[in-house]
Amino acid sequence: MPAPRFEYIEGVTADVTFRAYADDLDGLFWIAAEATASAMVGSLDSIAPTVAKPVLLTASELDLLLMVFLEELVFWKDAEQLLLRATEVRVASRDGEHEVRAELRGERIDPTRHRLEADVKAVTLAGLRVERTDDGWMAQVTLDV
Repeated sequence: MPAPRFEYIEGVTADVTFRAYADDLDGLFWIAAEATASAMVGSLDSIAPTVAKPVLLTASELDLLLMVFLEELVFWKDAEQLLLRATEVRVASRDGEHEVRAELRGERIDPTRHRLEADVKAVTLAGLRVERTDDGWMAQVTLDV
Protein backbone atom coordinates (compact mmCIF):
# COMPACT_ATOMS: atom_id res chain seq x y z
CA MET A 1 0.00 0.00 0.00
CA PRO A 2 1.19 3.56 -0.64
CA ALA A 3 2.09 5.88 2.22
CA PRO A 4 -1.12 7.31 3.73
CA ARG A 5 -2.02 10.78 2.55
CA PHE A 6 -4.38 12.57 4.89
CA GLU A 7 -4.58 15.88 6.70
CA TYR A 8 -6.44 17.01 9.79
CA ILE A 9 -8.43 20.23 9.37
CA GLU A 10 -8.15 22.67 12.25
CA GLY A 11 -11.05 24.78 13.45
CA VAL A 12 -13.80 23.20 11.33
CA THR A 13 -15.67 21.89 14.37
CA ALA A 14 -14.88 20.93 17.95
CA ASP A 15 -14.54 17.36 16.64
CA VAL A 16 -11.76 15.88 14.49
CA THR A 17 -12.12 16.45 10.74
CA PHE A 18 -9.76 15.07 8.11
CA ARG A 19 -9.44 14.82 4.36
CA ALA A 20 -7.99 11.68 2.81
CA TYR A 21 -6.61 11.38 -0.72
CA ALA A 22 -5.91 8.33 -2.89
CA ASP A 23 -5.65 7.20 -6.48
CA ASP A 24 -8.58 4.77 -6.15
CA LEU A 25 -11.47 3.91 -3.84
CA ASP A 26 -9.69 0.93 -2.24
CA GLY A 27 -6.85 3.22 -1.24
CA LEU A 28 -9.19 5.99 -0.13
CA PHE A 29 -11.09 3.73 2.27
CA TRP A 30 -7.79 2.32 3.60
CA ILE A 31 -6.30 5.78 4.15
CA ALA A 32 -9.49 7.03 5.83
CA ALA A 33 -9.32 4.02 8.17
CA GLU A 34 -5.67 4.87 8.93
CA ALA A 35 -6.64 8.47 9.71
CA THR A 36 -9.47 7.30 11.99
CA ALA A 37 -7.23 4.86 13.85
CA SER A 38 -4.51 7.52 14.07
CA ALA A 39 -6.99 9.85 15.79
CA MET A 40 -7.44 7.13 18.45
CA VAL A 41 -3.85 6.06 19.12
CA GLY A 42 -0.56 7.94 19.01
CA SER A 43 1.35 5.37 16.95
CA LEU A 44 -0.29 3.05 14.46
CA ASP A 45 2.87 0.93 14.54
CA SER A 46 2.10 0.07 18.18
CA ILE A 47 -0.95 -1.97 17.06
CA ALA A 48 -0.02 -5.64 16.59
CA PRO A 49 -2.20 -7.54 14.07
CA THR A 50 -3.18 -10.38 16.42
CA VAL A 51 -6.99 -10.29 16.00
CA ALA A 52 -8.86 -10.31 12.67
CA LYS A 53 -12.41 -9.11 12.01
CA PRO A 54 -13.79 -9.57 8.48
CA VAL A 55 -15.96 -6.78 7.10
CA LEU A 56 -18.59 -6.84 4.36
CA LEU A 57 -20.77 -3.73 4.22
CA THR A 58 -23.10 -2.20 1.64
CA ALA A 59 -24.69 1.21 1.13
CA SER A 60 -26.50 3.10 -1.59
CA GLU A 61 -23.95 5.97 -1.60
CA LEU A 62 -20.15 5.96 -1.39
CA ASP A 63 -20.04 8.51 1.43
CA LEU A 64 -22.45 6.43 3.52
CA LEU A 65 -20.39 3.32 2.78
CA LEU A 66 -17.27 5.07 4.05
CA MET A 67 -19.14 6.16 7.16
CA VAL A 68 -20.34 2.66 8.08
CA PHE A 69 -16.89 1.25 7.28
CA LEU A 70 -15.16 3.67 9.66
CA GLU A 71 -17.89 3.06 12.25
CA GLU A 72 -16.65 -0.55 12.39
CA LEU A 73 -13.37 0.71 13.88
CA VAL A 74 -15.30 2.68 16.50
CA PHE A 75 -17.66 -0.22 17.25
CA TRP A 76 -14.87 -2.72 17.96
CA LYS A 77 -12.99 -0.18 20.08
CA ASP A 78 -16.07 0.34 22.23
CA ALA A 79 -17.44 -3.23 22.24
CA GLU A 80 -14.22 -5.21 22.77
CA GLN A 81 -11.55 -2.55 23.41
CA LEU A 82 -9.87 -3.41 20.10
CA LEU A 83 -7.64 -1.05 18.17
CA LEU A 84 -7.92 -2.11 14.53
CA ARG A 85 -6.41 -1.19 11.19
CA ALA A 86 -7.84 -2.06 7.77
CA THR A 87 -6.15 -4.46 5.36
CA GLU A 88 -7.17 -5.98 2.03
CA VAL A 89 -9.72 -3.24 1.35
CA ARG A 90 -11.84 -3.73 -1.79
CA VAL A 91 -14.62 -1.35 -2.83
CA ALA A 92 -17.00 -2.37 -5.61
CA SER A 93 -20.15 -0.94 -7.18
CA ARG A 94 -22.96 -2.93 -8.76
CA ASP A 95 -26.50 -1.97 -9.76
CA GLY A 96 -26.52 1.25 -7.73
CA GLU A 97 -25.17 -0.45 -4.59
CA HIS A 98 -21.67 -0.05 -3.24
CA GLU A 99 -19.87 -2.56 -1.06
CA VAL A 100 -16.63 -2.74 0.86
CA ARG A 101 -14.86 -5.94 1.82
CA ALA A 102 -11.91 -5.73 4.16
CA GLU A 103 -10.20 -7.32 7.06
CA LEU A 104 -9.66 -5.32 10.23
CA ARG A 105 -6.58 -6.44 12.17
CA GLY A 106 -5.31 -5.31 15.54
CA GLU A 107 -5.34 -6.04 19.23
CA ARG A 108 -6.89 -5.18 22.58
CA ILE A 109 -5.98 -1.81 24.01
CA ASP A 110 -2.89 -2.08 26.22
CA PRO A 111 -2.27 1.18 28.12
CA THR A 112 1.39 0.21 28.61
CA ARG A 113 1.95 0.13 24.82
CA HIS A 114 -0.80 2.27 23.30
CA ARG A 115 -0.75 6.01 23.85
CA LEU A 116 -4.44 6.80 23.43
CA GLU A 117 -5.37 10.09 21.82
CA ALA A 118 -9.01 11.06 21.15
CA ASP A 119 -11.88 8.82 22.23
CA VAL A 120 -13.71 8.64 18.92
CA LYS A 121 -17.40 8.10 19.63
CA ALA A 122 -18.82 8.15 16.09
CA VAL A 123 -18.37 9.08 12.45
CA THR A 124 -20.73 11.95 11.66
CA LEU A 125 -22.66 13.02 8.58
CA ALA A 126 -21.41 16.60 9.06
CA GLY A 127 -19.50 17.53 5.93
CA LEU A 128 -19.10 13.87 4.92
CA ARG A 129 -17.92 13.67 1.29
CA VAL A 130 -16.40 11.19 -1.12
CA GLU A 131 -15.49 12.81 -4.44
CA ARG A 132 -13.58 12.02 -7.58
CA THR A 133 -10.81 14.59 -8.19
CA ASP A 134 -8.44 15.28 -11.08
CA ASP A 135 -5.82 13.17 -9.25
CA GLY A 136 -8.06 10.35 -7.97
CA TRP A 137 -10.36 10.47 -4.94
CA MET A 138 -10.88 12.63 -1.85
CA ALA A 139 -12.92 12.03 1.29
CA GLN A 140 -13.77 14.42 4.10
CA VAL A 141 -14.78 12.88 7.41
CA THR A 142 -15.66 14.34 10.81
CA LEU A 143 -15.19 12.17 13.89
CA ASP A 144 -17.21 12.87 17.04
CA VAL A 145 -14.74 12.86 19.94
